[in-house]
Amino acid sequence: MAWPFILANASIPLLGLVDTAVIGNTGSVVDLGAIALGSLIFSFVYWSFGFLRMGTTGFVAQADGVGDSIEIRAILGRSCLIALTIGLLILLLQWPIGSSSFALLSGTADVESVAKTYFYTRIWGAPATLILFVIMGVWIGLGESTELLKLQLFLNGLNMALDVLAAGVMGLGAYGIALGTVIAEISTCMLGFYRLTRFLSEKQSVALTWEAFWPRDRIRQLGQMMTLLSANTDIMVRTLLLVFAFSYFTNEAAKFGTVALAATHIVLQLMAFTAFFLDGFAYVAESQAGRSYGARDRAQFDLVMYRTTILAAIASVFLGLAVLLVGEYMVMVLTDIDEVLVMASTLLPICAVYVVASFPAFQLDGVFIGTSHTRQMRDASALSLGVFLVSIWLLGDWLALEGLWWAMVVFVIARAISLWLYFPKVQRQFVDSARAKLSTT
Repeated sequence: MAWPFILANASIPLLGLVDTAVIGNTGSVVDLGAIALGSLIFSFVYWSFGFLRMGTTGFVAQADGVGDSIEIRAILGRSCLIALTIGLLILLLQWPIGSSSFALLSGTADVESVAKTYFYTRIWGAPATLILFVIMGVWIGLGESTELLKLQLFLNGLNMALDVLAAGVMGLGAYGIALGTVIAEISTCMLGFYRLTRFLSEKQSVALTWEAFWPRDRIRQLGQMMTLLSANTDIMVRTLLLVFAFSYFTNEAAKFGTVALAATHIVLQLMAFTAFFLDGFAYVAESQAGRSYGARDRAQFDLVMYRTTILAAIASVFLGLAVLLVGEYMVMVLTDIDEVLVMASTLLPICAVYVVASFPAFQLDGVFIGTSHTRQMRDASALSLGVFLVSIWLLGDWLALEGLWWAMVVFVIARAISLWLYFPKVQRQFVDSARAKLSTT
């Protein structure tokens, strides 16, 4: 189940590389800088709304575990309504969002002018992108990893082709890149929505009509809608805390000089690459833990925990060894600046330790998302962020840049430990459910 998730994740950075290659060979340095600034804004905005994917996954997996096919369609309806509402609000507020974002970023007048064209073009794909998050969440919740892979390959493949056509052939520069992305997002949203509703219609033996497919009474249930909104809010807060941690980490690295910042950025790319693999096993944990949790099947839940953790642990060891053995060659591909190469090489062993130590946090994140224990995720993130900030204060002064990186290792371990402290609550749910069934009998 994990390998299609891994390939789907791996296709995402490939799109960024193609965009860079196309504009780097056909456009100007202004276009390249504009895309960098514009993409940064969208990364932050869309990452903030990642709860649309994660929140949907957990509730769908649990409904699938209990065999409630109507609730699965109701969750899809509720989540799509939320995503569409947020997407339309982004369109309505695009000028305040754009103005405040560009006020915080540093760019020359030429770069900022082109970046604004890129931003105000690409933002029209926001509703489609957010609904795509929901569609992906449903596929993951159902454990249909190959469907997610097909969706990502179509999205990124079409996006690449349109980027080459618009920017490479037609010479539209950054505007062409943005236009190609919008068309790809809208097209994929339409195709993905059709494939998902058709899949559910066939699997659940329900007609694919407005009246039969959509359980409008369930969708409109205020209590269920509030539960979904509450879970999504928890996940959003948790995500923003993680974004702040990595942003603060990068800002602290900049205090040690330009070379230190460049070396940190490059090693972070290697770290992000390993996350694509570990996320694949975390997605499986989300789906299968949620399904067994919904069915209140403790034996299956324990088996899911055991198997996904073992596989993720093995993968993390191999990934850590890869960083140690070939990390320096990968750094050479990314830069030829001697000072950056030397400093990045000194950080690779710490990065390898981080990779090996990170898999428990990934797996527990998956379990908590799948079982919809979002408040505990939020609180655990706040606790681990506090540990991280103290670690930076202690280790940064003592070991300089290397101390900063060791603080990142402490952070990922603190994330796992803080989640583990809340894990008995998840296990108690099975006991409480079994007692409820027994008393009913």
